[in-house]
Amino acid sequence: MRQQNLTVLTEFILVGVTRHPQLQLPMFAVFVVIYMITVVGILGLIILTRADSHLHTPMYFFVRHLAFIDLGNSTVIYPKMVANFVVDQNTISYYACATQTAFYILFIISEFFILSVMAYDRYVAICNLLYNVIMSQKLCYVLTGIPYLYSAFQSLMITSKIFLSTFCGSNVISHFYCDNVPLIPLLCSNAREIELLIIIFSAFNLISSLLVVLEFYMLILTAIFRMNSVEGWKKAFPTCGSHLTVVVVFYGTLLFMYLQPKSAHSFETDRMTSVFYTLVIPMLNRFIYSLRNKEVKNVFRVFMKLSKLCI
Repeated sequence: MRQQNLTVLTEFILVGVTRHPQLQLPMFAVFVVIYMITVVGILGLIILTRADSHLHTPMYFFVRHLAFIDLGNSTVIYPKMVANFVVDQNTISYYACATQTAFYILFIISEFFILSVMAYDRYVAICNLLYNVIMSQKLCYVLTGIPYLYSAFQSLMITSKIFLSTFCGSNVISHFYCDNVPLIPLLCSNAREIELLIIIFSAFNLISSLLVVLEFYMLILTAIFRMNSVEGWKKAFPTCGSHLTVVVVFYGTLLFMYLQPKSAHSFETDRMTSVFYTLVIPMLNRFIYSLRNKEVKNVFRVFMKLSKLCI
């Protein structure tokens, strides 16, 4: 009987962000604005930190990579999601769904470990006088390359396991983009194995990266208390403030989503939480690294003055 339900899927139907038709147009406008602000903010930050030689430091090297990851994460999901607000049926082709899943996994895992690398960078900046010697260009490339390779391996493994398995029954995905977890109920084969794999890797990625961040911040706090001076605190807050804010917002959102009791879960809350960490957080990250950072603000003021002189 099971074999009779097997189907060769050519497309999936996405449930979308909301089930209320009257909210479609307002949400379309809101998400277009947020996405445009995110893209302009990210590209602006990347250009500023590349254009000014004072910002050619390891810290801004990692900030640019975080910005690239945020841009990738938002772009993989939101152009398609926004387009679906103005069509009758939210469909996505089989191969587009596989591509979206692969790139989403790649970017989200990369973000975990780039934030961990940035915590190490902040630790070296505060606790070691030879910061520029230790954080050489070669080491920076290695520290960013390893997370990308690891996340690419995991992305290919999970995506290939899902899309090389057999789908049966419904082709409706209970989400507004193709994510690995909502695809599991649609599988006829290997569903339990893939689900277990996703749980193990997700737990490892979240816990290990968070522990690394916490460990380095504990070491930073210990070093500051040993300094026993106001100068130590003055050095720590500008150095760590932006990164710590990003970490709290990012991990706080994920922990809120994953640690909720099942009874507290609802369609709307889960979608809004997903919207927050895939679109709102990338937008907030740009404001955090711009408005809370004197160096970026100074470079921005110089560029604004130059642009006025040119006009």
